[in-house]
Amino acid sequence: MLRIVLRRINSKRKVLLLLLLTAFAAADNLAAKTETAPIGYRRAPSFTRIDLNHRQVSLADYRGKVVLLNFWATWCVPCLTEMPRFVAWQQEYGGRGLQVIGISMDDEEQPVRVTYQKYRLNYPVVMGDEKIGEMYGGIFGLPVTFLIDRSGKIRFKHEGDTDIKTIESEMRGLLSVS
Repeated sequence: MLRIVLRRINSKRKVLLLLLLTAFAAADNLAAKTETAPIGYRRAPSFTRIDLNHRQVSLADYRGKVVLLNFWATWCVPCLTEMPRFVAWQQEYGGRGLQVIGISMDDEEQPVRVTYQKYRLNYPVVMGDEKIGEMYGGIFGLPVTFLIDRSGKIRFKHEGDTDIKTIESEMRGLLSVS
């Protein structure tokens, strides 16, 4: 059917049609990546890594806290845009039980250290890899942020450039639940 329709359309209109279809597909893909996704409340996979300050970071050590687990990279503009807010949240909500943990998906540690210092990150950052990404269902784009409740269950997952107010609202909700 599509072939018959395409035969009747001239070349300029075919190109325009293909461009429109591509634009709609890209817009649909972008919308899917920026939505909040409650993900069934499965237990967050445990990991232990050494952070940039040479301290051991184990997710299990944060049981009883709300954890904002953020996968990011130094080349990711939306990731860098979120960081100052995460620093502010760690400062503001840390006493109420929030712990932000960053997982850099960069290949080398040096640019991560530079970014850590530039943004004055006040939360642990560990180096990630394919293994830890797979543990969390595969990290295919950045940023990816998980909100983990006090019992260690993943409550929300955000992929891509997400409205920071949505993440804050969900985080505050988890902090208010005792």
